[in-house]
This record gives sequence, C-alpha cells and structure tokens, in this order.
Amino acid sequence: MQTIFGKSVFGGIAIGKISVYKKGEQQVKRVKVEDTQEEIERFHRAKEEAIKQLQGLYEKAVKEVGESSAAIFEIHQMMMEDEDYLDSIENIISSQQLNAEYAVATTSDNFASMFSSMDDDYMKERAADVRDVSERILSILNGESKDTVQTQEAAIIVADDLAPSETVQLDKEKVLSFVTVHGSTNSHTAILARTMGIPALIGTPVALDETVDGKMAVVDGMKGCICIEPDEETLAMYQQKKKEETEKKQLLQTLKGKENITLDGRKIMVYANIGDTKDLAMVLQNDAGGIGLFRSEFLYLEKDTYPTEEEQLKAYKTVAETMAGKRVIIRTLDIGADKQADYFELEKEENPAMGCRAIRICLTRPEIFKTQLRALFRASAYGKIAVMYPMITSIEEIRKIKTIVEEVKTELKEQGIAFGDLEQGIMIETPAAVMISDLLAKEVDFFSIGTNDLTQYTLAIDRQNPKLDEFYNPHHEAVLRMIAMTVENAHKAGIWAGICGELGADTSLTKTFLKMGVDELSVSPGNILPLRKIIRETDLSQEQ
Repeated sequence: MQTIFGKSVFGGIAIGKISVYKKGEQQVKRVKVEDTQEEIERFHRAKEEAIKQLQGLYEKAVKEVGESSAAIFEIHQMMMEDEDYLDSIENIISSQQLNAEYAVATTSDNFASMFSSMDDDYMKERAADVRDVSERILSILNGESKDTVQTQEAAIIVADDLAPSETVQLDKEKVLSFVTVHGSTNSHTAILARTMGIPALIGTPVALDETVDGKMAVVDGMKGCICIEPDEETLAMYQQKKKEETEKKQLLQTLKGKENITLDGRKIMVYANIGDTKDLAMVLQNDAGGIGLFRSEFLYLEKDTYPTEEEQLKAYKTVAETMAGKRVIIRTLDIGADKQADYFELEKEENPAMGCRAIRICLTRPEIFKTQLRALFRASAYGKIAVMYPMITSIEEIRKIKTIVEEVKTELKEQGIAFGDLEQGIMIETPAAVMISDLLAKEVDFFSIGTNDLTQYTLAIDRQNPKLDEFYNPHHEAVLRMIAMTVENAHKAGIWAGICGELGADTSLTKTFLKMGVDELSVSPGNILPLRKIIRETDLSQEQ
C-alpha cells in the first residue's frame, strides 16, 4: 500500500480504480508561410470557433454548477479577444512569416511565463487559463477536438492538472474523484470541483504511468491523501466510512427543506458558520437557514495589506445574493490574539488573548473600521445582512460604535449610495458582557454567544495551550449558567440570542440549549443536519 498526501479541494471519500489521464500533446511545427494575411485570417476563424465552443461550455456549466462558477468560460472568451494576446500572435505571423500554430504556441508560452512570475496568486492562476485558451485554438487549427476526460467505468481520475473546461465536462456518473499533481486551491478548477461536490486533491506527487493506472485506490478528501492498492484492513475501514458518508447524504435528502421545529412546536434557527465565500456551496448543500457567522477577518488574513472597500463589498455582496434573502450575519474584524496579520503592525503583547484585539482595534483605528462598515452597509442593499461586533465588554463601546455607524450612514446618504436597514448585534464572549447583558440587550438587536472565548475567559484557561486540555471544560456549570443568563436577559429585552461557538455543534448539549430558550444555533455546514434531526425529535414539554 502506498499513501501519498496532497492538498484537499473537497472532502469526502472515493473508492475505485485509477484512470490516468494524459493530455494529447499538441504537435506544433515552425513553418514558413507565403500569405501572412490568409494565415492571420485562418487564426481568426479558429478563434471564433473556439469562442463558440466556450459559449457552449458556459451554458452547460450554468445548468450544472451555477452562474458564478461558470463565469470562467466567459473569462476565457474575453481572453481570446485580449488585444495584447491577439497582437502578439498576429505580429509573429506577419513579421516572421510563420504559421498560426507556431504563433499561438509561442504567445501562450510567453504569456504563461509572464503570469507565473507574478507575486499575486490570482494572476498566477491566469497562466493555466492562457494555456487552456491557446490549446483550444491549437486543436481547432490542427483539425482536432480538444481532449475531454473520458472513462468507461466509474474511476478516480489522476492527471498532471485539469483545465476548467475539462473539469466541467467530467461525466459525474463516471468520475469518483480526481487527483492532480499540480493546481491550486484558488484555481477555477478547484472552485468548480467544490461546487460539483467531487472529492478532489491537488498538489499530489503521484506517478502518471502504468504503475498506478488501473490500480485500486482510496481518496480521502478529509485527510488529503490517496491510498494506492490499500490493504484489506484499510480498504474495509474506508468502506465503512464511505457507508457512513452515504447514510449522511441520505439523511440530507430526507431532512432537506424540513423546518427546524421541535415536536411541541418550538422553532429554532439553524445557521452556518463560514470564513470564505468558497464555503457557500456547502451552506446551500446542507440547507442552512442563513449564515450565523461570516468571519470577515479571513478577508484580512489572506492578504498582505488592508482589503479595500470594494474588495470587501464584493465578498459581502456575493454572500448576500447567494443566500437570497436569508439572514447573513457578518462579524466585524476580529484580528488579534491567535489571528495575526503582519501589516497591522500590532505590538507584541505578553497576553494577546486579553490585549488589543477585535473591537478594540476597530475603535482605536476607526479608519479601518469605517472602511469595513461602508462595505457592509453598501452590501446590505443586496440582501438581508446583519452585523455583529466581537469582544464587547461595556455600554460605552456600543455607543462609540453607534457614533461611527451614524457617520458612515451620513456619508453614504450624502454620496447617494443605497444601503439597507441592518440589524446590529454583539458577541457575548466575556464574563463582563454576561453580567451586564440586561443593559447591553437594550442597545442592540440580538446576541450571539461565542462559547470558545467565553469558556476561556470564564475558566481563566488559555484555550491555545495544549498542556491545559485536562482543565479546559466547555461543559463547566459556570459556562452553562452564563449562557442561560445571557438568553434570559435577551428575552426580557425582546431580542433573540444564539450560539455561534463550538458548543453550538455539541449534540450532547442541544437539548440543554433548547431548554434554556436559545433561539439560534450557528455551526459548520456539516453539522446542520445532525442538529436538525435532534431538534425535530425533541419534545420540550416532556423535558425536565
């Protein structure tokens, strides 16, 4: 048995035989031509045919994976009309009197090298796109059809890389998974794979020859590995995991569209926690009622400088539009403690968990805060967005926030920029917030209890310190009493209270939370259906 690790693009388990896919090499010869104008026209005819093919792929992808994921094929069409790309090809044909195939291949190599050398990850991905576009044109010029991934029986496709056009043409009935040697988690192919729900690995140093072709294998999308020729014990273990996975999927089908309502008629909001727009496919697949926690700090952590208002707007707008009127709660910047971004230039602290973090950064650097708030308010014109502020400990903090919010709203009105009516809530993560939750509840629209930090601060235990694991008890009676107190004070003030920390997904506490009167549980997408099952089987009138 050989186990090879790569990077997971989409989770899940696939068991089957490997089918090695090798792209047909485009044979490009350097040939002198007499009539350069005719050669240029021949290139343009091939280009127009390629655009038609891409339009067909776009229409197919829209039906299968949605408009946003299909957009790559529109981008490829635009690349074929790029003036720099066209000028390079035409110049090589006319100035060197060479054939269109050679001009296209040379331009492809030059542009791909240029993109690959850039520092920006997005631009690096364009190298694969320009090669894909050029290979399509070369195939047409050579009178061939562009390769597609084909297999007679369901198989695990192993390849050097897969272009987006090849990925969307996968026969999902015949493809169990794909594993590539190259590729990136930010590539369009990876995005399509996640949306299509195919277990997949990239960056996997697997051989592309007869040593693996046709061999039995297991792809573990959770661990990010492929096991080639697994022994009987390993195969049996994965078959059991696959069976459990199938049962979960069947559970999804039976519970999808059902309400999160107890037997005695109490309705609970079950939302999803996400950190990126890439997670939206899992949110929809698991039928979440909304987004209970969008961790906006990941927009900051993924960059080496502050994300602009427009960059943030794009992400928030995408989530709002995709959720189509369902509530989307976006947590404002929660940098600090264990989440550090160098460009913030935060001073080294002896105890960062109790230092300058979250709302404290926002209130001491209002220019950063206002940029995010502008993006959030602008995005609220496209869906039901709510905002919540982390690490609140006082009424004074809320009032400072409200002052900045009013400044932002006034600016947007003066600029004629539309925005919606946002709900504004706070995270309850400190004992201080719990103890004055009766006062805080009068200032906001909702509470969201962050149980990870609340447990840490209540027990005075650093949750990042593995040496203290035996002392860290999220089920501690003090923690549970604080949750109950928060919910009670929220209801007295007429607002709702939810849980968005890890405890929300702890099914051993679900009934306890329901008895407390918790209105909302926000968990990772994969935990939504197990929670729904428990909720629908619970009769609170019978619980003591």
